[in-house]
Amino acid sequence: MASSTEIKNRSAYHDYFIEDKYDAGMVLVGTEVKSIRDGKVNFVDSFCIFFQGELWVRNMHIAEYRFGTTNNHLAVHDRKLLLTKRELRKMENKIKEKGYTIVPLRIYFNEKGYAKLEIGLGKGKKEYDKRETIKQRDTQKEIKRYLNRQ
Repeated sequence: MASSTEIKNRSAYHDYFIEDKYDAGMVLVGTEVKSIRDGKVNFVDSFCIFFQGELWVRNMHIAEYRFGTTNNHLAVHDRKLLLTKRELRKMENKIKEKGYTIVPLRIYFNEKGYAKLEIGLGKGKKEYDKRETIKQRDTQKEIKRYLNRQ
């Protein structure tokens, strides 16, 4: 049975133009899975980096499990991401271009109950791009609000 837990990184869409999305498995400790199911994940300043041909997520904060014993996990450490070699090669070539980065977008549990991390290949937004995004979102809200009144 899959859990309905889904934690999104809303600031990623504000800071980056997301071009491609990938679903990656994560190498986790048992207490990390329990904390994710409780929704105790923080994406602030988290990003993905290649190290020796493998993709790792850095600075993702998964709070310690409150019922954990001495075997509890560290809140912030590098976690290995599991992707196919073709996907890894494609992303590694893309981030060599200027301005591209890989950011975590959301954590969810698939139908088999495995924790998955959706990552996106993004290009950083400039300040004026961010203002334009906010303006578009506000106009969409106004249109929706007007249509709901009708």
